[in-house]
Amino acid sequence: MLVDFNRPANAGRETEYVAQAIGDGRIAGDGRFTKSCQEVLERALGVPKVLLTTSCTAALEMSALLADIGPGDEVIVPSFAFVSAANAFALRGARIVFADIRADTLNIDETKLEPLMSPRTKAVVALHYAGVACEMDAILDISRRHGALVVEDNAHGLFGKYKGRMLGSIGTFGAHSFHETKNITCGEGGALAINDADLIRRAETAWQKGTDRLRYDRGQVDKYTWVSLGSSYLPSEILAAYLYAQLECRERIQRDREIVWNRYEAGLREWASANGISTPTIPEHCEQAFHLFYLLLPTSEDRDAFIRHLADRQVNSVFHYTPLHNSGMGRTFGGDDPCPVTESVSSRLVRLPFYTTLTEDDQARVIAAARSFRARS
Repeated sequence: MLVDFNRPANAGRETEYVAQAIGDGRIAGDGRFTKSCQEVLERALGVPKVLLTTSCTAALEMSALLADIGPGDEVIVPSFAFVSAANAFALRGARIVFADIRADTLNIDETKLEPLMSPRTKAVVALHYAGVACEMDAILDISRRHGALVVEDNAHGLFGKYKGRMLGSIGTFGAHSFHETKNITCGEGGALAINDADLIRRAETAWQKGTDRLRYDRGQVDKYTWVSLGSSYLPSEILAAYLYAQLECRERIQRDREIVWNRYEAGLREWASANGISTPTIPEHCEQAFHLFYLLLPTSEDRDAFIRHLADRQVNSVFHYTPLHNSGMGRTFGGDDPCPVTESVSSRLVRLPFYTTLTEDDQARVIAAARSFRARS
């Protein structure tokens, strides 16, 4: 039987809460489940405001809008990232300046950030790859000195920490994902953490399609109207209900994923070292989110052979991001300056099956299949 790469699963009262949302007679956004999710996330992250969105992409687009990104501005984005990290700012007319990544954590290389800054730099996107923190102290310092804000792309890192601080609570904005491949999921969904209290009213207005609807709901105005740019970012109450059940079980979900990650690390460490294969690096000052487990094969040919090797043994493994800087759209909205670490990592990385309900027996099959592979390089 095939071991899937990903398999979303209920963790608690998802079905019950979805039925409750339907029974309430209101399934549009910003109902009681939406508010409950936001309150849980605000407390967990320690931020003044969280707004649920339809996706992490939508959260990133909100951050671009709230940062007043426009034509002539530049935004620094790691080339090793999902396309949304660049799209959100290109949609506002910004030029994307692609940054290379570190060879250990695969996060944006803070030592190469300063030369990319210019008087036009408006924002830096820090993507916490695999739920392991970027070097936020250096990124914040460089960005502040150049008058740029920091947007955390925390699609992988919910409940991860950097020097004791929750990921997504460190930059001006933190964008989160609840896609079905994420630790906490509702199929499709996201959230924007607003870490600057002065931006909350603007964020709420953008979230409500550019209207002051929330002020009307609170009795602060006698009618609501169009007051700024915005869009339809709210998820439905059905998605929020499912998400709330997942958030209730967040500690157990994280424990289960930690067990899966540790089994991989223990079962593959010696084999990987003997074959010139790298496993994830977790700096001592980082508490990872246990989002995924990857291997870096010696060459792209080894990577492709490894994926075929696992498929022949009924194990579904996948690669990850392709470099944004040398894509067609990357050249259009940024440039094709070389990012050699990104290019190397992208061609050699493979992700192993990883989900909360991955059984010990199935994971043992994955480990055994991997250990039977010998790199040709």
